[in-house]
Amino acid sequence: MLHTRIRACALVVALSVAMVLPGNQGHAAQPNQGYAAQPLSLDEAVTIALGANDPTVTRFEERARALDDRAVSDSQLPDPKLNLGLLNFPTNSFRYTQEPMTRVQVGVKQAFPRGKTLSLTRKRREAEARAERAKLALQKRQIALDTRTAWLELYYWLGARGTVGESRQAVSQLIEVAISIFATGHQTSQDVLRAELELSLLDDQVVDVERRIEMARANLSRLVGEDAQRPLAAPREGRGTGARGFALAMPAPAEILRQRLSLHPSIGVEDARIRARDHDIDIARQQYKPGWSANVGYGARGGDRADFASVGIALDIPLFTGKRQDRRLAAAKRQRQVARLDRDARLLKLNEMLERGYADWSRLGERVELYEKAVVLRATNTTEAALGAYRAGVSDFAELIRSRLAELNVNLKLLRLTVDRGQAQARLLYLDGEDNE
Repeated sequence: MLHTRIRACALVVALSVAMVLPGNQGHAAQPNQGYAAQPLSLDEAVTIALGANDPTVTRFEERARALDDRAVSDSQLPDPKLNLGLLNFPTNSFRYTQEPMTRVQVGVKQAFPRGKTLSLTRKRREAEARAERAKLALQKRQIALDTRTAWLELYYWLGARGTVGESRQAVSQLIEVAISIFATGHQTSQDVLRAELELSLLDDQVVDVERRIEMARANLSRLVGEDAQRPLAAPREGRGTGARGFALAMPAPAEILRQRLSLHPSIGVEDARIRARDHDIDIARQQYKPGWSANVGYGARGGDRADFASVGIALDIPLFTGKRQDRRLAAAKRQRQVARLDRDARLLKLNEMLERGYADWSRLGERVELYEKAVVLRATNTTEAALGAYRAGVSDFAELIRSRLAELNVNLKLLRLTVDRGQAQARLLYLDGEDNE
């Protein structure tokens, strides 16, 4: 009997040590332990993702180049028109020299669009190209954000795997102790069944964690390719250090970030669109000016008759502007107003993201600090107290199991809060642009 109690206490002490020590969060419990590659850091993952030949990025550059080409082509004069004709040809004899007015006519006609339409059209296309390049910069920021979020999410689930695995092993040892004590008649079968139930729930949690790891790795693989199979690097300052440990730059104060929002690429897209609409208004105003065309012709006559040369100019006279030029100008002004409202709405959205993101990041930092300084310590003390009470025979086995599982949940919660804070900080960097370009 004494031997059994000593064995039980020894195993319980071993379990308490395993549960009090921090779980291996993200780097020791990696899959593919034989994988010889260097650990993948957060910064390296972002660099790989931004350097990949991502079609979501290259499409914007191709669109911008296409608009640059159109800016050149749309600002050129229309192609001249060549006119060929046989004039006043007699049909009774079909003789070229019969009538003095018979001639072969060759002419060239060149049209000139109204006012400064061509140069303004070029500026409009260039503004559209700037909008596409702003979209490219915006997409790069989004890729950096997505990569950081995916890396951090995978880091959490890998850390959860290690913590849950250690807890499962400890509970499994407790079951062996409970069975041994039950065999001596000093414990009821309810304690054994309760421990086995908790072990089954942990088994289910392990399966769910593996599922989450596969999903998180797939998300990261979309951004960094095969490098997602590498182990993840440990934080620089260890567990519980917040986003600093993940090598994320500290965000600027909220007021400074708010001032920088006007430099965000999404605002750059809207500014370029507004500029394009300004040029639309200028083009619409040019339509009140007359367009014109010039033509030069030469008529050759047969025999000893003199040839004819001709020069002419044709003008478009915009007399009836009420339903054409006026409406076109009004439509262009309304479209510019819509573009300005879109910019205002986008800026309001970014301000909302800033306020929510900064509050999230700050409060999560407070929660991480609370867990590090108080909650984890109290959970550890509770576990030790439950262990002492169990040794003294004043507490039951179920209470010991509950204290172990509560400590497991506290460790997982601290890891979750730390990762959530890192993701909130990544969203602030998306707004600020630090280390994204």
